[in-house]
Amino acid sequence: MVLMQAGPNPLHSCENGVNDAVDMAAIEITAVDIAIVGGGIVGSLMACALEGLGLRVILLEAAVQSAAVARGQAYSINLMSRQIFQDLGLWQELRSQIETYHQVQLSDGHYSGRVTFSPSDIGQETLGYVAEHRVLLAALQKRLQTCQDVQWYWPAQVLATEFQQESALLTVNFGEKIQQFRSRLVIAADGARSPLREQVGIPTYGWQYWQSCVVAFIKPEQFHNHTAYERFQTEGPFAILPLPGNICRIVWTTSRTEADSILKLDKVEFLTALRKRYGDQMGELDLIGEPSVFPVRLLHSSRYVLPRLALIGDAAHCCHPVGGQGINLGIRDAAALAEVIAIAGERGEAFEDLTVLKRYERWRMKENLVILAFTDLLTRAFSNRILPVMIVRRLGLWLLESVQPIKSLTLKLMLGLTGKAPHLKLP
Repeated sequence: MVLMQAGPNPLHSCENGVNDAVDMAAIEITAVDIAIVGGGIVGSLMACALEGLGLRVILLEAAVQSAAVARGQAYSINLMSRQIFQDLGLWQELRSQIETYHQVQLSDGHYSGRVTFSPSDIGQETLGYVAEHRVLLAALQKRLQTCQDVQWYWPAQVLATEFQQESALLTVNFGEKIQQFRSRLVIAADGARSPLREQVGIPTYGWQYWQSCVVAFIKPEQFHNHTAYERFQTEGPFAILPLPGNICRIVWTTSRTEADSILKLDKVEFLTALRKRYGDQMGELDLIGEPSVFPVRLLHSSRYVLPRLALIGDAAHCCHPVGGQGINLGIRDAAALAEVIAIAGERGEAFEDLTVLKRYERWRMKENLVILAFTDLLTRAFSNRILPVMIVRRLGLWLLESVQPIKSLTLKLMLGLTGKAPHLKLP
């Protein structure tokens, strides 16, 4: 593994290419098999999953520190994602830095009925985990430093990508120099506003929700007891996720206007407003750090692949944060694509061919659409005061709690235990 850390960028790039002052004929061109654009959790996991396949892989990350690290993002990690981290040999290292939740409580506003999920509902030892972004990324980056087949560059700005008949040519600014890479396949892990997806003109559909999410770390007076909460309010779902050290991560979904107003509150005012949503089951609350806000949207790409290009993670899809599905979908994308590439290699097939890449698209698109539809249905069904809808959803909660097959199926869907499971072929 080669880690290249560049200094300040003395060059300027045009929107569609490289500054005219650069002599393109003098730029070094390096041949690789796979170029991954985007070094977040999904892109880094993709690179780790390709180790040992005998492929020359580069990982290009533009930012020194991602926005998710800066705002202390945290995620619910489901059982399928745990299995993928186990396949990578990273789970033991992660386990001591993340928290387990053994119970999930689902409720609807002030309605007294609630659904309590437990491991016995699906024959498991636990329901899931909560991990901070920085913890997951640090473990993946540590692994990248031992990957012999991966060259990891940051900050590395992709200035232009030209998809040709036999390869893709990427022009990359490393700050002190510009270099080009000729790659058989480009994997876009460059986020919801993916420049690569936009460049090749893959259409997307979806919408911006009327909501935003306020996120913050809270220290409750009493122990969180390894319990995660999802409370549906008219303004949007309110989630409480347990973390190590008796810290809780809250995801407070509300209207955009109210979210902006909440962010302007001082600490005392914020905690006063928070208690109305949080409840008193854990005593007094203390705010750790500063809250932040992010918009909520649903996005899905009309296709995940083109010749020599594959989209994974947020570049392919985004969903409402209800149920904590987003990062898990991206992790599963990366593992599935790695499996498709590995099997193609065993069969002597060119993994960059569209026929091969279509296997990944057929696999993941169907499963992702189910989750996107499920999260959209949840937020729309629970975020309104229409009486017939309220009656139906509370009947639904009763069925969830009372009819075990429905409860088990819903829980398996949330925990990634439905659909085809990827299996990483590591040495």
